Amino acid sequence: MRLQSSSSVTRSENMRRIRSKNTKPELIVRGALRELGFLGYRIHYKKLPGRPDVVYLGKRKVILVHGCFWHGHNCKLGTRQPLSNREYWVPKIECNRQRDARHLAELTQLGWSVLIVWECELRDRPALCKRLAGFMGH
Repeated sequence: MRLQSSSSVTRSENMRRIRSKNTKPELIVRGALRELGFLGYRIHYKKLPGRPDVVYLGKRKVILVHGCFWHGHNCKLGTRQPLSNREYWVPKIECNRQRDARHLAELTQLGWSVLIVWECELRDRPALCKRLAGFMGH
């Protein structure tokens, strides 16, 4: 039996606390949408592939909020390699990327317009709002 070091126990506890819904990036995007006056959305809509983060049913628009690390974005955060347990994380992130591509294709095939907002894009609020408004048709 192998004992875990205190740092891996701490890391494990931290990873366990990471949410899959209502994350800080999602809350920032939803706050920007409210600020722009785009209300009436559904969140984590179960009837669509991948349970999109934000869904406007009447407009057939979907907004996906992706964490750069978890979804393998091509940015500084997304290309950072895990330091431990790489044999688990590298395939896991690649699997996430493939699943994301599959869900995007399914949503598009069903006639939905899709916007992907990456975590690294949230730092520039004016650019985020401009992008959201453009996607929503304003």
